[in-house]
Amino acid sequence: MTSVPGASSASCVFCGIIDGELVAERVWEDEVAVGFLDRRPLFHGHTLVVPRRHVVTLADLDPDDVGPFFRRVRTIAAAMPEATGCVGTFVANNNIVSQSVAHLHVHVVPRVKGDGLRGFFWPRTSYGEGESEAVGRRLREVFGRHAATGRGSPETD
Repeated sequence: MTSVPGASSASCVFCGIIDGELVAERVWEDEVAVGFLDRRPLFHGHTLVVPRRHVVTLADLDPDDVGPFFRRVRTIAAAMPEATGCVGTFVANNNIVSQSVAHLHVHVVPRVKGDGLRGFFWPRTSYGEGESEAVGRRLREVFGRHAATGRGSPETD
């Protein structure tokens, strides 16, 4: 785990996760971004992708960092069907409004037809005992394989 020196905000929950001070089920980690399971997922596998450097909104992300960051989001979205059995993904970012943590984060949510996700009123679920660890293991395995083979890899466009 490598965080960017001086990039954390002492009061930011996501910076605490990035720095290893707070526990989260990490499913992706490299020098650019960290991905971890949402603690109140829309569906199992719902992943939050955050840049290591603390920025609050997408507009605050340095233009040179946008491409590398979103290549990581793309990798996770590309691997999600294999990892979770979903058919597609919903990828979203809130800026200020509905942004419960003031650190840029992109939601990658597994989707299947008829899953009940309608409009912007989404039911939240929770993980049972040991479920987040099992889902996290599966996501790490598939995300790592996708990155290694270049399928949806952050290093390919």
